[in-house]
Amino acid sequence: MEHLELEVTVNAPAQTVWDEITNWVGQSQWMLGTKVSGTGNAIGGTIEAFTGIGRIGFLDTMEITRWDPPLRCDVLHTGRVVKGTGSFQVEVITPTTSKFIWIEDLDLPLGIVGKIGFKFVKPFFVFGVQKSLNKFANFVHLKLK
Repeated sequence: MEHLELEVTVNAPAQTVWDEITNWVGQSQWMLGTKVSGTGNAIGGTIEAFTGIGRIGFLDTMEITRWDPPLRCDVLHTGRVVKGTGSFQVEVITPTTSKFIWIEDLDLPLGIVGKIGFKFVKPFFVFGVQKSLNKFANFVHLKLK
């Protein structure tokens, strides 16, 4: 398993942050190179995220395994490429400021080849997710203005 944990401070109340991160289709506006669909808002709900350019990329299918609004949503990655678990967590800092934490525990494909390959891909993956989280924080801040 490869553990990744990234976060961003958002100038918005926890409920607002929750509403935006669980607006699955809306994630396409701030998640780098990804188009998201789904209507899951309870345990057993499903989400799909296609990451790529045009038709080149991969589909990440997920099932919601924990739903604790407005603080936590856990998913099980069920696709061919992405396996493991993920978590969207919101922590209250103040009544008007929150922290959005993105956690992934990925089961890398292809055994040792996948582990070695991920060492090269990981910095780009982390950069892309952090850029997306920063874009999210700005997106929510501008939406509240």
